[in-house]
Amino acid sequence: MADRPSTSSAPAIPSLGGRRPNYRERVVDVLRAALIAGELRPGEVYSAPGLAPRLGVSATPVREAVLELAKEGMVEIVPNKGFRVTAVSEKQLDEYTHVRSLIETPTTVGLAATAGPEDLEALRPVAQEIVASARKGDLIAYVEADLAFHLGLLALAGNDHLVEVVRDLRRRSRLFGLTALVRAGRLTASAEEHLELLDALLARDERAVREVMARHLGHVRGLWAARPPTDD
Repeated sequence: MADRPSTSSAPAIPSLGGRRPNYRERVVDVLRAALIAGELRPGEVYSAPGLAPRLGVSATPVREAVLELAKEGMVEIVPNKGFRVTAVSEKQLDEYTHVRSLIETPTTVGLAATAGPEDLEALRPVAQEIVASARKGDLIAYVEADLAFHLGLLALAGNDHLVEVVRDLRRRSRLFGLTALVRAGRLTASAEEHLELLDALLARDERAVREVMARHLGHVRGLWAARPPTDD
């Protein structure tokens, strides 16, 4: 059977009306977050003209954004139809989690001794945005704020290459379990771990930081494992 654009329920992608003027960059950000959040499903074919009205832009910046995402390996182009979200295997997800734990846990624990209180407090509004987005069930905003928090935290270690490695790992992930957490009323509790982590860092409690990070990354792997149902 030939590929055809998805006719499933429209993904919860926010309109870009009134947001920052560089639509191509903004569309890339929003579509990437939608992919990570599982709002766009692997295997289904989506078209730029089909998504553009939901974003409040023309099809051109959507097509340009899809080409950028294809370079990152997040989607593959389907000629004359649109694009398909790239699937991620369980083995890949295990590897991503392992590498993230090797990088993020010791780096974040080290910040308990080196990060300034002002720099840590500057991340509190972002952590609060994660919680607010979780309470609203806004998965796109949740993913974007979560990315900004973790990369901002890692940046305090002063290693730009490390930040880019983690950024790439996060881009390749899929958080299919977010919707289930929202329905179960559990996403807020997971979101609040970001505030708990900040408090542990400010208290210079390395043991607590390590415990929160281990728990948080464990939750992330659980989300990655929560794949959406496939159609027969």
